[in-house]
Amino acid sequence: MTCPALPDGFDFTDPDLLQARVPLPEFARLRRTEPVRWIAQRPRVSGFDDAGYWAVTRHEDVKYVSTHPELFSSNINTAIIRFNESISRDQIDAQKLIMINMDPPEHTRVRQIVQRGFTPRAIRSLEDALRERARSIVAAALETAGPDGSFDFVTNVAVELPLQAIAELIGVDQEDRAKIFDWSNKMAAYDDPEYAITEEIGAEAAMEIVSYAMNLAAARKECPAKDIVSQLVAAEDEGNLSGDEFGFFVILLAVAGNETTRNAITHGMHAFLTHPGQWELYKRERPDTTAEEIVRWATPVVAFQRTATQDTQLGGATIKRGDRVGIFYSSANHDPDVFEAPDVFDITRDPNPHLGFGGGGPHFCLGKSLAVLEINLIFHAIADAMPGLRLTGDPRRLRSAWLNGVKELRVSTG
Repeated sequence: MTCPALPDGFDFTDPDLLQARVPLPEFARLRRTEPVRWIAQRPRVSGFDDAGYWAVTRHEDVKYVSTHPELFSSNINTAIIRFNESISRDQIDAQKLIMINMDPPEHTRVRQIVQRGFTPRAIRSLEDALRERARSIVAAALETAGPDGSFDFVTNVAVELPLQAIAELIGVDQEDRAKIFDWSNKMAAYDDPEYAITEEIGAEAAMEIVSYAMNLAAARKECPAKDIVSQLVAAEDEGNLSGDEFGFFVILLAVAGNETTRNAITHGMHAFLTHPGQWELYKRERPDTTAEEIVRWATPVVAFQRTATQDTQLGGATIKRGDRVGIFYSSANHDPDVFEAPDVFDITRDPNPHLGFGGGGPHFCLGKSLAVLEINLIFHAIADAMPGLRLTGDPRRLRSAWLNGVKELRVSTG
């Protein structure tokens, strides 16, 4: 089946496209006409020596790919759907040490270790501290606002709680959170010329995080504390992480746990302020369903990729072994076969089987509970201290091939 409404050369991973908008109309056309479609690319434009990828756009198909790692590998070409042209294959392969780019059984081994830090008990133990941090962050934003009450929501509010949560979780000194923020930005923002980040700078930032984390792990091995780092690295021969494995885990936290939650909070604030009825409802009732709808609406990770391990059929398409397959969460989260009125922001939506934390399977987001907690706490604090917040400008979007990111969101309490 053809899809004539999609222009020739259209690429869902074009960073110029995602800097402008999430291509929801084009996703809708594909879901209706060609739910698994080949997207041609010139060789090396994404860092891969191939001719393109398959775009998977329906909710059920994204779930299928996500839950069949034996057919669709995260390891062969990593989960990142587009690097830039300058990256080498060696640089791509080096990223296979990060858990998100592993396949079972190695992924299973590492995940079973690191999930100790994300048990319900572990997350509950952070709640009181993070609640106070959320209140302090909002209070500080009010204190540092301009004479007209204006400030940048991203840097003054959205950035801070995810960074402080990671610091709290793994025992990073709060004074070092700016370093983690800078390093994670450099790793994720290589497509945005405003940051002038090259693959080499991104790789250097990754190594800075690894080095920092390995030093932290070494210190805990020598002098264990009552924290998650000590649990993860204290005794490698007892099924714990080596120092370098812990370093690569912190890379995952810095990007997956920081960038994504920051952008969910930013998009959530923008959604509230452009849907004032929902903001009034939230301030009045604080529905427990709010955070899940914010994540569905924001879908901070537009897409990840898998690579076919054998010839297979999906959504009417024949996928060949070695083909890259893009699973587009942003499209799945607007699938009308699953969501009633998917283009409506509704914080009371229930059920809400969105794929903003992944499509299930081995790579379902380990930090979901922490992310939901952070979102709930920060919006409680905002609603209490800044009930009259308003927009003063349009969001400035990140130029990225796979992140639905916002660099700046100007707001005012005045």
